[in-house]
Amino acid sequence: MAKGKFNSVAATSRNKNWEKLTAREIDLYSREDDVRSPFARDYTRILHSLAYRRLKHKTQVFFNIDNDHICTRMEHVAHVESVSHTIAKSLGLNDELTRAIAMGHDLGHAPFGHQGESVISELSNKYLGLKFWHERNGLRFVDKIELLEDNYKRSKNLDLTYAVRDGIISHCGEVDENGLVPRDELIDLADFTEAGKYQPATWEGCVVKISDKIAYVGRDIEDAINLGFLNDTTKNDLLKMARANDENVLNTTVIMHNLIIDICENSSPEKGICLSPRFLEQINSIKDFNYKHIYGHERLIPFKEYSKLVINQIFEVLKKTYDGRHSWSSIKDKKKYYPILMNSFDKWLARYCCVDIIPEGELLVIGLNCENEKIYGKLEDEKIYIQAILDYISGMTDRFAIKVFNELLNY
Repeated sequence: MAKGKFNSVAATSRNKNWEKLTAREIDLYSREDDVRSPFARDYTRILHSLAYRRLKHKTQVFFNIDNDHICTRMEHVAHVESVSHTIAKSLGLNDELTRAIAMGHDLGHAPFGHQGESVISELSNKYLGLKFWHERNGLRFVDKIELLEDNYKRSKNLDLTYAVRDGIISHCGEVDENGLVPRDELIDLADFTEAGKYQPATWEGCVVKISDKIAYVGRDIEDAINLGFLNDTTKNDLLKMARANDENVLNTTVIMHNLIIDICENSSPEKGICLSPRFLEQINSIKDFNYKHIYGHERLIPFKEYSKLVINQIFEVLKKTYDGRHSWSSIKDKKKYYPILMNSFDKWLARYCCVDIIPEGELLVIGLNCENEKIYGKLEDEKIYIQAILDYISGMTDRFAIKVFNELLNY
């Protein structure tokens, strides 16, 4: 296997677009003794973010918050990072960039996995006329929501590089495609109006995109088997598909290994990041199998109905607190009934509202400490308030969403 085939097109300082790929909308504070590259710095900024920490309690596919051995969103991210790093290293691409994109690619996922995403999208369509999709929400979180303290304990936006932000919004791996080639133009990322509209701007982003597919196809099967979602007949069908190209395949680890090696062998700047025809057919067959026998399984129906109930009820309770710039008083009145939810939500608002509408005391201290873009302004419009609610809910873990939902049941 020839290694380093993509050295000449990697996102390194030799790349003609290096300055644009490493550009930030607002420059970060500097340290004279920092040894990290721009992408390595992005990696650690994401690592220290609260959105990343919350991934450990967000559903990947199977809602099972008390089972330590079921894949969570954080574990999935680790798998994508591992797969993409291996491929990038072999091809001669910038593995620091793939690591950073992989770490941030799912920060926009809602609680309860894709089902939570679907519920929030219904609410967003109804009240804002906008579809919610986790790739764009991921970009919104790293651009507008997530905050980190600087050297002087002032909370500011993440301000990631263009290449990492691009990789986050363009990582959609649901479409069956092969020969991924980066787009030519470094467009305004606001031009992404739907998932998968454009390919990533870098080869590294393309690697993360295909790695995401390899990671979720393989790991979801393992969980499905452990939870008894597959009977002997379906497991036998799966084994036949898995052994189509390797009669020694025994588990999903070998399937993933074979896919990774096939990409490294077959990809080139001329053909793109690609699988051979036989392995492309295999991964698409396994993906179709997963949709038929796992994601659409009747045992997931109660979870889907439950997550819809939880999210909708939290949304309705918060929506009723809107009273323009006086919403703080309405929230305060509800604290006697829902202290966990309301104390959490008013602190959320305080970080992103203009300080002249924030009540005196703890909330104002929070607001003054946050030197970020005040995306909710003065809460002058109900649509802004609804966007704040949807941002807040989309950032929740499954565990916290259930906790505040249970609080709603206490009279």
